[in-house]
Amino acid sequence: MLVWERVGGARVEVTLLDGAAMRRLNRRATGRRGLTDVLAFALRQPDGKLLGDVYICPEAARRWVSGQDLRGSGRGRGKEAGVEAELLRLAVHGTLHVLGYDHPNGAGRTRSAMWRRQETYVHRLLNGTS
Repeated sequence: MLVWERVGGARVEVTLLDGAAMRRLNRRATGRRGLTDVLAFALRQPDGKLLGDVYICPEAARRWVSGQDLRGSGRGRGKEAGVEAELLRLAVHGTLHVLGYDHPNGAGRTRSAMWRRQETYVHRLLNGTS
């Protein structure tokens, strides 16, 4: 999916879920109640290939962009980010998690190496550059 990572033999599937389905998956997978925007799962195969599933909730993305922050700070990105850009960002974010990248929670999240890599890819994809 992200050719810049040079990952061979990886398959990542992206599934869009409505709010109710994402709440159920979040509860089953993490034990947390409530809506989340993206969940990612990776499974390394015995032959070394990587399978991944990324689940995205467009309802949550719309809330985040409109300022109804799901992450607890009460601030959204603002409408200039756009739902389409946010959905792309979530797909990249989930894919990076499948590939083994992680970030801290809290204030360091947007300063992490993973976040910088994510934003580089989002910028490239939105602007059609390689």
